Amino acid sequence: MKKYIIDTNALISFVTDRNIEQQQKVAPFFESAAQLKAILFCHQHVLTEFVYVLDKVYHVPKSDIGRMVTDFIEMPGIEIIFECDFRTVFSYWPDYIPDFGDAVIASVGKNIKGSVVLTFDQKFMEQLKTIGIKSFAM
Repeated sequence: MKKYIIDTNALISFVTDRNIEQQQKVAPFFESAAQLKAILFCHQHVLTEFVYVLDKVYHVPKSDIGRMVTDFIEMPGIEIIFECDFRTVFSYWPDYIPDFGDAVIASVGKNIKGSVVLTFDQKFMEQLKTIGIKSFAM
């Protein structure tokens, strides 16, 4: 089964209309997970960033954000990761990956063998490549 790790920007692109092209690119991964043909791993840090951005940047009502998160975590094929391998995080941050949240996501990619990080962040993709973690060129 294919294993993907979702970055905050990919999750936001999926649930908002901020960038229709990105939404169309990421949607098949969610469909594949919903059909149990893939697993989408999501670290709880991504959910925290997701809530913050929808609240503070997009001004989405908190009750709507709560429903979105609840629907997401209850979706088939979604696995939320609560653990954090801080040894791995701090081996990446700040020297290889200057954004702490990205280092958390990279640590998940390191620990889930055969996984691929889904992100639209080109800099992050290059950083992942440097440390040997696969990302999907979206």
